[in-house]
Amino acid sequence: MTHADPDATPAGRPAPARRALLRGTLAASAALPLLSRTAPAQALSGRPEARWGVQTGDVTADSGLVWVRADRPARMVVETSATESFHRVRRWHGPLLGPGTDFTGTTALRGLPAGEQVHYRVLLADPDDPRRTGEPVRGTFRTAPGARRAGGGAGGGDVRFVWSGDIAGQGWGINPDRGGYPIFDEMAALDPDFFLNSGDTIYADGPIEATVPLPGGGVWRNVTTEEKSKVAETLAEFRGNYRYNLLARSLRDFNARVPWIVQWDDHEVHNNWYPGQLLDDDRYTVKDTDVLAARSLRAFREYFPFGAPHTGPGGHGGEHGGGGTDGGRVHRVLRHGPLLDVFVLDMRAYRNANSPGRQPDDRRGILGAEQLRWLKRELSRSRAVWKVIASDMPLGLVVPDGATDFEAVAQGGPGAPLGRELQIAELLRHIKHRGVTGTVWLTADVHYTSAQHYEPSRAAFQDFAPFWEFVSGPLNAGGFPALKLDGTFGPHQAFLKAPESANVPPSAGGQFFGQVDIDAASGELTVRLREEGGAVLFTRTLQPGRAGQ
Repeated sequence: MTHADPDATPAGRPAPARRALLRGTLAASAALPLLSRTAPAQALSGRPEARWGVQTGDVTADSGLVWVRADRPARMVVETSATESFHRVRRWHGPLLGPGTDFTGTTALRGLPAGEQVHYRVLLADPDDPRRTGEPVRGTFRTAPGARRAGGGAGGGDVRFVWSGDIAGQGWGINPDRGGYPIFDEMAALDPDFFLNSGDTIYADGPIEATVPLPGGGVWRNVTTEEKSKVAETLAEFRGNYRYNLLARSLRDFNARVPWIVQWDDHEVHNNWYPGQLLDDDRYTVKDTDVLAARSLRAFREYFPFGAPHTGPGGHGGEHGGGGTDGGRVHRVLRHGPLLDVFVLDMRAYRNANSPGRQPDDRRGILGAEQLRWLKRELSRSRAVWKVIASDMPLGLVVPDGATDFEAVAQGGPGAPLGRELQIAELLRHIKHRGVTGTVWLTADVHYTSAQHYEPSRAAFQDFAPFWEFVSGPLNAGGFPALKLDGTFGPHQAFLKAPESANVPPSAGGQFFGQVDIDAASGELTVRLREEGGAVLFTRTLQPGRAGQ
């Protein structure tokens, strides 16, 4: 295994050369016996329950999506209020949750007030008797500001969000000795407006064992489930991978307090996968990654609230009961008020095969021609001060796939763009010539944290404006040494923190997330790279209104 595949190393094996107001409710929910009921029974007594918590996603100035999973067939109902007391409520009738979506469902909330704290509670009603409802599960979120004005907190114009990726990788799962996934408690304490998950939301190709020997002695303990005992191939196994993470109290608490913007990468399916690939992996009976990807995407859409609501199995009209087979694309743009647009990329579903990356012409690239046209169009239309490009893979870091092929954009040659670099060059040229200002790239994937500044005077390809790329992760996975930089777009590494050895366990440090603050008064954007435990490792403030920084 090369360093290029940090996610391929099993745990324990050395790599070859918002909020205080919810605390009482959430603490009580943490004691729910989730492991005793990983799937709804066919016939249950009592009232429907939401044992897996609630979650919101893709929140804008006037809308948001609320997610829940029931323990049996149930009708989803959401009530919102401006106050925690729910003195006055607005009711939203959601979908019927059933086996077609693994009893998950999402309800769209529209017409919300901008820049305000929204309190909500989800009720699950017996489909045959709407008066029989389970105990409501509460959450809260802030809508995006509708106008640019100084001031933080609810109603203020300032923006704060956090980002990272990579959960339960390399066999490092939910460790009860560490309180599950403690990094989510640290991110929640910052009271962000939302969390950008940069991919590897699960490790479908990474089984979780009950114990893992730690380097130097000791044992790492994992919570285990049947679905995580092998690689995911069936729809039920993919669903079980998404459900596994929700066993962590810290994640359920976080979900009830912080909305998500979510994207996927490779481990939702298989390490370094691409469309049309046939696996050479003895652990799999299903070798066709297109089959695996379709099943994973369905489960992905069932277990995260994102994208435009659509009609799917168990859903109708403005609500949907999860992903269904009609799915919906992962790439999209989220308008977060006048200060920020977030452009979520999909570098998996449209890419070409991994290769040495030396093609002199490559129209498909890593984004596909259609997604590239969409991204150029939407960047040109954006009037936000800052345009965050949420990339599930880095641009200038050389990520190998085996001895000769490459997994990301860069292919190690510092000369003129070739292969997938051609598509990125086209995009960067477009940004410069259209005068698009305030672009910042955020990513995870490589299991360390760094900051790269791209400058045409240092580059082989020079027809672009300077920009920054920030890397942060993992959330709960093995740490890996730093990768080489590719000189095609002239990167300079202003900061780097990475372990010296491969697959360093989370208990030894090296778990990272990034924090972004945008000041409404000045328009300045400040990035902080943070490590689990509270340390701020690197800070950079960028000025608004520039084509490049």
